[in-house]
Amino acid sequence: MMRKALSIGAVTMMALGLGFSSQAMAGDAELLTKLQQKFEQGKYSKKGADGCMMCHRKTEGVAAIFDGIHGNPNVVKGPMAGLQCESCHGPQGKHRGKNEPMITFGDDSPLTAEMQNSVCLACHDDSGRSDWHLGAHASDDVACVDCHQLHVAKDQVLTTEGQNQSCQSCHTKVKADSHKRSAHPIKWDEMACSDCHNPHGSLSESSMNQATVNDTCHQCHADKRGPFLWEHEPVMEDCSLCHNAHGSVNEGMLKTRVPMLCKQCHSEDGHPSTIPGGNGSIQTAGQGCLNCHSQIHGSNHPSGKAFQF
Repeated sequence: MMRKALSIGAVTMMALGLGFSSQAMAGDAELLTKLQQKFEQGKYSKKGADGCMMCHRKTEGVAAIFDGIHGNPNVVKGPMAGLQCESCHGPQGKHRGKNEPMITFGDDSPLTAEMQNSVCLACHDDSGRSDWHLGAHASDDVACVDCHQLHVAKDQVLTTEGQNQSCQSCHTKVKADSHKRSAHPIKWDEMACSDCHNPHGSLSESSMNQATVNDTCHQCHADKRGPFLWEHEPVMEDCSLCHNAHGSVNEGMLKTRVPMLCKQCHSEDGHPSTIPGGNGSIQTAGQGCLNCHSQIHGSNHPSGKAFQF
């Protein structure tokens, strides 16, 4: 009775997630129909994981789940405290003996990424994943198991090194940028992608952890937050107007070398040192705007209108 009671909420959501989808291949339609019928019948095993392990104990990787949190029966909200293996793989029905299909995960599964994810989201429905359906990963049909592992002692994506490797296996341009001469210390695993991004989606641009890019940057770069007496408009608007957070060949992760970066907004008219070639030119001997305008992120000096003080 206990196991049946625990199944109501989670199983209902999983059953809904396993409904027909136009994305499913025609050859898998019969299998998906059978899985749907099994959910409606709800014939769960009385032996739970013990019945499963009678056949699958020697299957590579299966028993390793008992080394991790998903296999711990003392975790009240965990699968082993409820329907056990069938919490994720669905009701056994006539699987044992007649080999009825069960829910499987990964690239070989007949289920779409959305269907597979509905099983995970039946339990993992906390606030950190509430915006999953609005995120880029959901739009690109990324499945939870593309990043996460369950049948292991510890999911490697939950470590800084493992997470960065997982993210960069798809985000190859970001990986390349992180190895440029000026970059955040991701390549040394001194910070993780999730320090700035929420891989489970958010309401902000690029699934940032904070509401805006600037709010995210200011979590570490608080000295650039202000408020300042004299504010530099692009700094207040968006840090990424000048910086590439994933890495750059220019100092300070600037998108373009100074002074050319500054000249994208500031014309040369009226400035005494803009003619190339002369000794006074800011384009001579590696000089730049920041030689004089050193407080470019903002100034609180009474004479700091030009960000020189």
